[in-house]
Amino acid sequence: MELQDTSYKNYLDPAVVSKLNTIELKAKMVVEGFMVGLHKSPYHGFSVEFSEHRPYMQGDPIKNIDWKVYAKSERFFVKQYEEETNLVSHVLLDKSRSMAFKHTGSISKLEYGGILAASLMYLMIQQQDASGLVLYSDKIESYLPPKSHRTYLSQLLSVISDIEPSNKTNTAVCLNTISEKIKRRGLVVVISDFFDKPEEVISALKRFHYKKNEIIVFQLLDPIERSFAFGSDSVFVDMETGEEMTTQPGQIQKAYQESMQLFLEKLKTECRNSAIEYNLITTDTPFDKALLNYFKKRAKLI
Repeated sequence: MELQDTSYKNYLDPAVVSKLNTIELKAKMVVEGFMVGLHKSPYHGFSVEFSEHRPYMQGDPIKNIDWKVYAKSERFFVKQYEEETNLVSHVLLDKSRSMAFKHTGSISKLEYGGILAASLMYLMIQQQDASGLVLYSDKIESYLPPKSHRTYLSQLLSVISDIEPSNKTNTAVCLNTISEKIKRRGLVVVISDFFDKPEEVISALKRFHYKKNEIIVFQLLDPIERSFAFGSDSVFVDMETGEEMTTQPGQIQKAYQESMQLFLEKLKTECRNSAIEYNLITTDTPFDKALLNYFKKRAKLI
């Protein structure tokens, strides 16, 4: 399936992507849409290679030069084999029940997070990077260590396709557990709504930083979780505890917005003070915003 230049923006739109049949197709279309958009944007200068070759470097065995490529380009390239890895990445996705929320957006936070995680892993492995996956709630639900083999991508995407929300959130405890498993430094990507205690989350994130890892945080919200623009009297149900509360949203909207903004600013400030890349994403945001932030970080690491 070829992506036409005129349609690339559609394949970055969460509402459109969510209608595709499989997670493999969703990830492929998001990445291809991103690539087309990248080459039409001011970021065209980014070094983005979707091939199995890399430029010849002093010290590479001459036998590895691909002479067919040289004949076409008059430049020396060597075949980049599966075991050659540029970067080791861990993608951590929160699958707690709060992530199942959907109101204003066309898809839930978990659906969006799953597509984002799948797209990042697709992109990483296409670039010969090693990618792993962690699903967590109040405990580690799945752990797949990083590998760079393209056949491994199917296994990663299969886990994403079967994801269901479960349990409460305990991001800090899960991050601490994963930090003990990571032995080789690299890139850690965390996707969550971070409805947890910011101080504990930051403390856990810092453990990755202490081990010389680079960290990207994607805080994922439904648009209405920022605006609180509900209508008449409403019954609010805690998706993790089942607790209910009836209220008139208009009467508490301003206080809610102020509290939410303080919460977001605290997490953002603490992350940036700790050299952690922080990104706030809502479920109506095109996927290229998140992928571009990843690319900027990766460009600094290689």
